[in-house]
Amino acid sequence: MNHEQNRICQNCKKDFVIEQEDFNFYEKIKVPPPTFCPECRFTRRLNWRNERTLYKRVCDLCKNITISMYPANAIFPVYCKKCWYSDKWDSTKYGISFDFSKSFFQQWKELSKIVPKIALFQRNAINSDYSNMVGECKNVYLSVSVVLGCENIFYSRAIDKCNNIFDCYNIKESNNCFEDIEGEKNYNTQNTIYSRNCLDSYFLFDCVNCSHCFMCSNLRNSEFFILNKKYSKEDYFSEIKKINFGSKKLREILINEFNLLKNKAICRYANIIKAVDSTGNDLLNVKNCKNCFEMHDSENMKYGFRVFLEKDCMDVAFSGKGELIYEYCTGSLNDYNIKFSYSAFDTVQNAEYIESCILSNNIFSCISIKNKNYVILNKQYTKEQYEELVPKIIKHMNDMPYIDKKGRIYKYGEFFPTELSPFCYNETIAQEYFPLTKEQAIDQGYKWKDREERNYIIDIKNEDIPDDIKDIDESIINKVIECSHKGECNQQCTEAFKIIEPEFQFYKRMNLPLPKLCPNCRHYERLAQRNPLKLWHRQCMCDKENHNHEGRCEVEFETSYSPDRPEIVYCERCYQQEIY
Repeated sequence: MNHEQNRICQNCKKDFVIEQEDFNFYEKIKVPPPTFCPECRFTRRLNWRNERTLYKRVCDLCKNITISMYPANAIFPVYCKKCWYSDKWDSTKYGISFDFSKSFFQQWKELSKIVPKIALFQRNAINSDYSNMVGECKNVYLSVSVVLGCENIFYSRAIDKCNNIFDCYNIKESNNCFEDIEGEKNYNTQNTIYSRNCLDSYFLFDCVNCSHCFMCSNLRNSEFFILNKKYSKEDYFSEIKKINFGSKKLREILINEFNLLKNKAICRYANIIKAVDSTGNDLLNVKNCKNCFEMHDSENMKYGFRVFLEKDCMDVAFSGKGELIYEYCTGSLNDYNIKFSYSAFDTVQNAEYIESCILSNNIFSCISIKNKNYVILNKQYTKEQYEELVPKIIKHMNDMPYIDKKGRIYKYGEFFPTELSPFCYNETIAQEYFPLTKEQAIDQGYKWKDREERNYIIDIKNEDIPDDIKDIDESIINKVIECSHKGECNQQCTEAFKIIEPEFQFYKRMNLPLPKLCPNCRHYERLAQRNPLKLWHRQCMCDKENHNHEGRCEVEFETSYSPDRPEIVYCERCYQQEIY
């Protein structure tokens, strides 16, 4: 039996620990232990996920113009969604026989140059041509990771079971929300963070079951509060009417006040709700989930990110309704026993080293396979041939490993090498969570995309946008507006943006000023308000005498609040005593 072991990551050269429960999982799914540390494994997976860098190009099958995450000069064919899902082509026609004189990943690279890829990752998405990584949704625009029956979602990320959501992040079962971050079951709210079951409220931090509240923190079951002070119904609405929420300048002042309020609020060590034996942040209804983030309705997970309705998985990002999935990234649904793979769309079982496959079983090293069984490198085999060849390939992967340009060794059990990703580092969400400069990225062996000259013809300079939404009419729709960052930031700035008709109507209805930033920059501004996807070991900061401890509380915990941050962070017991 294996015991806890210390290893050295072959990527960052730092120590990491493989625990006994990790070894148990590796033995269960018959894979060797990893040679990269958890953070380097996570970064490597994120290097394969381009969410926001989109291009106009021609579909290589129907020749119509489409929106794609791959540029026109991609070395492989790219099909629009309609063509990719159609019966007009068969991906097994691109199949190649395994060559034991070449390394496995060298042959994967050759296959990836010839097999058509889908332009955007979309699954059962209606009227959502400008959104990537979405499924089971309708009317989604420039949004990502929108699933589970959403409708009318704009400029948002990680949205489940919602309607009418604009510029939000990680929202569930909510309606009519703007600039909310990590919320559930809210209605008609703006600029809320870590708030649930709230109604008709603005600028809330960590509030639950509140209605008609403004600029408040740590409230429970409250109504008609301003700055945590109780008002009568009449006085509340009288004060709110004095605030012109449609003014851009005033809203910026309110945002600054809200930031000060957050820093003075009591912060629970982690946003964990209905969780048993779990660590991480932003967890809801989970059990035995360790070092996980943005996860709900799951159990027996480790190193998971943006996962829901899954169990018995490890090292998984952006996945739902699966079981026994390991070293995986992007969009699985109803999948079982998937390893070292990217984008198993739907109902895939017993698969390793695959990309963008659906409704298939027993496939190894395949791209864009649909409704097939027993396929290797996109070549069809019989069941007997498949079961005989796969163990030989695995042995060959260990006997002749792939070595990348930085000397990292890839044997069986490693996710795809980053240098084989079709994307540059700063095109992927790796740049969002683990940002690098161009020099740092290249030094670590990553590709980098230099800024292209856009040469937009700007209709409206940013400083010329009227301050108040009441002074703007429908003539603004589809005009090219300058982003105030002007491409000078490191936030995938598009330099300009447009206001579309549904968006304009939402701003008018909700009394919101027009944005001054492009959607990408707005997304990065929201990310800056999120805690990092890391945990630090800390002690509770509570020193109050009425909290059943003498002096400072001695409880220790794992938290995503780093020790150098200004927030006041309490353990669960002290937080409950203070808030309730």
